[in-house]
Amino acid sequence: MVPTLGQSDVDSSAGVPDGLWARLRADPLRAPEHIALAASEQHGPAAAAWADEKRGRLAVTGHELARMAKRRHAAMARFEGAATGVGGVFTVVPDIVLLAWIQSRLVFFIAAAYGFDPRDPMRPAELLVLRDLYPDPQTARQALDGIGKTVAEAYVGTKLDGVGRERALLSRLLMFVGKRTAGRAARRLIPGLAIAFNAVANERDTRALADRAIKFYGG
Repeated sequence: MVPTLGQSDVDSSAGVPDGLWARLRADPLRAPEHIALAASEQHGPAAAAWADEKRGRLAVTGHELARMAKRRHAAMARFEGAATGVGGVFTVVPDIVLLAWIQSRLVFFIAAAYGFDPRDPMRPAELLVLRDLYPDPQTARQALDGIGKTVAEAYVGTKLDGVGRERALLSRLLMFVGKRTAGRAARRLIPGLAIAFNAVANERDTRALADRAIKFYGG
């Protein structure tokens, strides 16, 4: 039987750092990059410690570790979606931010499962590529370093008011978590319906990302 992640394995994902929330509000057009960098800082060390601990105690392959990470993070995404779906429109941005945070963590853990150093500066770049925001890790890394074209370049110079910032943030967050259709996003705005929809959609999308990451890192 393949072991599962324990509660201690997931405690570090309990909340989005306050500093990240502040950066997302201040610079919504670069939300994906801010999430990727914050995820690297927090999830990279956690993923490395997790993989080392599991390999030290268990006779598991990289693929088995990756499957463990996939199952646990899919469950986390499902529970998070149900919890934040209660408020509909009032919780849609927190829902997407938390989902992005969980999905980011998933990618670092799968990289670690296959023996890639999750603290390597290319990991956040690869995260952005896996989310189809950049064509290759090198371009993504340049954007993270403030060089080259970013997802926000088309909006440089745009003046955003409070409503505009909120809309821009939601748009970029939806891109990051792979929710690109207005119809799917709209169902997150209806209290009650959003509970079931968020739970199912978040789990499905997280499993899909896990499969992409497993193929990317595991071959």
